[in-house]
Amino acid sequence: MRTIIKNGLVVDPLAGNVAPKDILVVGGKIAEMGANLPLGGARVIDAAGCLVTPGLIDMHVHLREPGFEHKETIYTGSLAAARGGFTAVACMPNTNPVIDNAALVRSIIASAQEAGLVHVYPIGAISRGSRGEVLAEMGDMAAAGAVAFSDDGMPVADAALMRRAMQYAGMLDKPIISHSEEKSLSAGGSMHEGPISTMLGLQGIPASAEEVMGARDIILAEETGCPTHIAHVSTAGSVRLLREAKARGVQVTAEATPHHFTLTHEAAIGYDTATKVNPPLRTADDRAAIRQGLADGTIDVIATDHAPHTAEEKDVEYEKAPFGLVGLETAVGLVWTELVHTGLLTPLQAVTCLTRNPARILGIPKGTLAPGADADITIIDPELEEVVDPAKFVSKSRNTPFAGRRLKGLPRLTMVGGRVVMER
Repeated sequence: MRTIIKNGLVVDPLAGNVAPKDILVVGGKIAEMGANLPLGGARVIDAAGCLVTPGLIDMHVHLREPGFEHKETIYTGSLAAARGGFTAVACMPNTNPVIDNAALVRSIIASAQEAGLVHVYPIGAISRGSRGEVLAEMGDMAAAGAVAFSDDGMPVADAALMRRAMQYAGMLDKPIISHSEEKSLSAGGSMHEGPISTMLGLQGIPASAEEVMGARDIILAEETGCPTHIAHVSTAGSVRLLREAKARGVQVTAEATPHHFTLTHEAAIGYDTATKVNPPLRTADDRAAIRQGLADGTIDVIATDHAPHTAEEKDVEYEKAPFGLVGLETAVGLVWTELVHTGLLTPLQAVTCLTRNPARILGIPKGTLAPGADADITIIDPELEEVVDPAKFVSKSRNTPFAGRRLKGLPRLTMVGGRVVMER
């Protein structure tokens, strides 16, 4: 089947430009890109007034399957990804059982193929059971399709084990994704440590809990040469550490989430457990540093850390609620509302953070509109507005702090392999 996407502005991170072009899709692949392509009997998708981008990639999601299907499944998470404009996601291994072997990696891939919506790339655990004691079978998982390794949510406390993991991952040409948290500093905390936590009577998590562990992993990355990715950066100190490490040539990359570049710890006033995330929402100065880190390239990626929980799990006292919020269906709107429409990022910068950079870090053949590539394409309408209504989410969970917020700049169409999987 032939399809032409016409009249849109193509945002091409590989070429580094934004230009009016048509895209011809044939047999699920991008066949040609250029001005005023002849129709030739093709189906036409009119993208007038919209941005046409490579399919968006979220390199940090929790799909909860296996073991926590009451929160999310690979199918419902894929639906949420498609609705949010994402054509590919990388899922973290903190499931039950933990994704720490090749059989589970293959199972995730098979379930995603059965769902038939978006590409799902498994991230394997660093240690068996994510217990931080013995390395998991990293080579077997890589051969089965794991694109990276992380004990996300359960940071590797043992520096020697993390060093060994980096040595193995480096040999496998796979990145380590660091959940930078020193548990002895964060233990018992519910939100950022500061005047707001004191006022609310909640135990805080200091910025140093993230920065101490981030510094350790940057040092190990420098020593081993292993590509290392720092997940969900939340503090100004972490941004500074990353900037200095990159200046020295360390192979380190990083991501920021929409909630960390949008909200501050003041959002916790009122004890809305949807604001309870790990790492926690920080100060206005931290938020400003993250935004600047995205603008100057210190932070490479925007990722959601999509973490679904049921209403019953979140409808408890703040201290007892689990960490996490859902992010796939609000990410694009927050990026455009908070970063693009404010002039902090250009559309090209934003799209690069959502496509080419995560693809490069994970080593996957995505994030490009080059002829011959899979026709994974997202169409974004920068003027389309919507008030966030969790009742309209297709995720199984509704734990968002953005309910009622008006967003401007939303995905209009998601195409995977030439097939439209979402259209507003």
